[in-house]
Amino acid sequence: MSDTDEAEAEEPAVELGEGPDVAGEPIARVASRLTWPATCSHLLAQEGDATIRTPDGPQNLDDVLADSEVPLFESRSEFVTEVEERVGRGPVATE
Repeated sequence: MSDTDEAEAEEPAVELGEGPDVAGEPIARVASRLTWPATCSHLLAQEGDATIRTPDGPQNLDDVLADSEVPLFESRSEFVTEVEERVGRGPVATE
């Protein structure tokens, strides 16, 4: 690999702008760390303390799924859909 290739690899693919930090992490990132299918209880034991980004600000995954009636998430998309139905979709609040 040449010096030019190494320098390009170190730079971010998208230039980040200035502004406030966004608290929490995207639900897609949390979902990517899990294996499917997953029971709700196993999922919460593994990632329940994760703070996710929502349109209303950061929330704990435990709180979001506290009253979920889904015992088993068959796929990543089923899990993401359930979370999005509970917290909504849209722009994420910044600090």
